Amino acid sequence: MEIKANSGIEARQADSRHVDVLIIGAGPAGLAAALYAARAELKPVVLTGMTMGGQVAITHIVENYPGFSEGLGGPELGELFKTHAERFGAEIVYDSATEVDFSQRPFQVDTYGGSFLAKTIIIATGATPRHLDVPGEVDFTGRGVSYCGTCDGFFFKNKDVVVVGGGDSAMEEGVFLTRFANKVTVIHRRDKLRASSILEKRARENPKIEFIWDTEIDHISGDGTVQEVRLRNLKSGDPTRFKTDGVFIFIGHSPNTDLFRGQLELDEASYVVVNKYMETSIAGVFAAGEVADPHFRQVITSAGMGAAAAIQATRFLEAE
Repeated sequence: MEIKANSGIEARQADSRHVDVLIIGAGPAGLAAALYAARAELKPVVLTGMTMGGQVAITHIVENYPGFSEGLGGPELGELFKTHAERFGAEIVYDSATEVDFSQRPFQVDTYGGSFLAKTIIIATGATPRHLDVPGEVDFTGRGVSYCGTCDGFFFKNKDVVVVGGGDSAMEEGVFLTRFANKVTVIHRRDKLRASSILEKRARENPKIEFIWDTEIDHISGDGTVQEVRLRNLKSGDPTRFKTDGVFIFIGHSPNTDLFRGQLELDEASYVVVNKYMETSIAGVFAAGEVADPHFRQVITSAGMGAAAAIQATRFLEAE
């Protein structure tokens, strides 16, 4: 594919920092990559982006990561990943990539705090929650509309909320929200859930959770804070109004790949295209985790992809 250099970083700056491995993103994929690259004595540098630990850092509890049979808080697991990588020499830099140039090696990555010239890059920027794109959603974000039950559940103590979605995240967060809310109503556009059987069972057996099927939200409204949503039944088309104090949206994620458009091959859904070795369309640039995984999207698979990317980056450098 044609590589287009970004005009803002055409000139290589003499004060750019040179590194062997630069990892963009600090979720399970990025931190697992950092651990493996550090153990190979490559002194990887990790750019954390806006969220240290990635999505796992805002997950209430992780129950399916091997070795933690009682479950583990998402923030705690993320911190363990970070500590483990640092123990072997990975450097964590609290900064975000703002522009990249993969047109020549070493690859240049600009950040708010400076710039890097890297022999290899591992992209682990993850994905961002999708929005409903309905009237009122943006206006009431932070005032009743949320994408993280773990973050905002406490503010809805003794209130009624709705959860939009039918996958694992929707069920996990819905059950979590029952710790605070009087009632949690799950609104799903299909007539059955996509969540795993154990999470579906847990949600259906919770007395605080109710379901509205074959329905989507058309509008979110209120006076200062969310007070009501307008619903539409997808089979009958009938509209209804539903009183609620909060709207929690869990309808999937979009990969964080805007930074790499015109630089790397992306698929039709904007995920980075990788082969089985986590190699992208540019030799020396690798990708791991949800930025390249629209299918599994699990902590363990992201960590595994990160490890594989680091191993392959190590072999790439050794071959030179």
